[in-house]
Amino acid sequence: MTGTTRATAPTGTPGAPLHLAVALDGAGWHPAAWREEDARPGELLDAAYWAGLVAEAERGLIDFVTFEDALGLQSAAFHLPDDRTDQVRGSIDAVLLAAHLAPLTTRIGLVPTTNVTHTEPFHLAIGIATLDHVSRGRAGWRPQISSRAADAAHVGRRTTPRLTEDDVIDSERISRPLRALFAEGAEVVEAARRLWDSWEDDAEIRDAATGRFLDRDKVHPIDFRGSAFSVKGPSITPRSPQGQPPVVSLAHATTPYEFAALGSDVVAVTPHDRAGAAAILTQVAEAVRRTGRDVTERPLRTFADLVVFLDDDPGAAARRKARLDEAAGAALASDAEIFTGTPAELADLLLDWRSTGLDGFRLRPAALPHDLTAITRGLVPELQRRGVYRTEYASTTLRGHLGLERPTSRYAKAG
Repeated sequence: MTGTTRATAPTGTPGAPLHLAVALDGAGWHPAAWREEDARPGELLDAAYWAGLVAEAERGLIDFVTFEDALGLQSAAFHLPDDRTDQVRGSIDAVLLAAHLAPLTTRIGLVPTTNVTHTEPFHLAIGIATLDHVSRGRAGWRPQISSRAADAAHVGRRTTPRLTEDDVIDSERISRPLRALFAEGAEVVEAARRLWDSWEDDAEIRDAATGRFLDRDKVHPIDFRGSAFSVKGPSITPRSPQGQPPVVSLAHATTPYEFAALGSDVVAVTPHDRAGAAAILTQVAEAVRRTGRDVTERPLRTFADLVVFLDDDPGAAARRKARLDEAAGAALASDAEIFTGTPAELADLLLDWRSTGLDGFRLRPAALPHDLTAITRGLVPELQRRGVYRTEYASTTLRGHLGLERPTSRYAKAG
């Protein structure tokens, strides 16, 4: 995690490929989306529902999809559980879902969310490595700390800070009491990366004639000691197709930016306008400098998150949002900017924000499947007409989509 920080030109400039990801969650990111006519609330736990969504995203040549997950039920409050029965509650395990979808898809990246506060690092590492094997190099990982103290009771091994109403006023205040959890989370990511490296690429010989299946000298203990855990290693899962699946994190404030700078390959940020995007990129660059990351050797891709309502007719998306807000009993609130408009208008916004140095965008469809198909069949063709988006997948791995080289095992370098 150390090295000389080198200045680099932003990759989110004209001529560089524009990256798009889609964040999938339940019936969509609006809490009343499940009540729409084309919604399928009875199928939210069905594998076929998710297979259809991801197939649509793949038809749109999307870099990757993310799947939400948590150790507690969804809640309208950031820091507390609630007892609401008028919104979607309940979900399925993100890693298992991604593993099911892997053989049903061919090119799109699959990035499940996992909790790193209450889950063993060894289990996280082998789960994502296994996903990379079964997807033949399309796995990613979104590590997430546990920000709700109530989640700890579901595991019963520890307690975590309980956020107050004052804490959740803004992102910086939220992250301060969670700083130790972010530090521990960065250690979990580092332990996972070392486990992914613990088998060299040619450790498996598989020579039946000589009876040698494994070169034991190329399988390494990692002997990692963190502040709250230790991992001996090696992994039980041989090195996967990407070597290290890309790590994606969501960040809103100084501490999460440092978390991303330490261990992520992609950081999703939440600006609300072009000036905000530029300011956040400056903060991310400062976090990179503080952590000593060499971004020439280990690039950090920057995506901006947007909640999107898309319709072809001007004004239709805003009217649809107003109808959903009325059904929910309140206007939609989000950490990310909320966009309502046409695909062409969204393309204008993306290219404007991209000029600040962003590499891409993670779009959150407000209602599924409506806003997903509007992205793949409206926005993507519009970006293609403007010559800024791919017309076919040029690679077979997620690292390839993102323009990230496959790393060599650190233990092979040492040997």
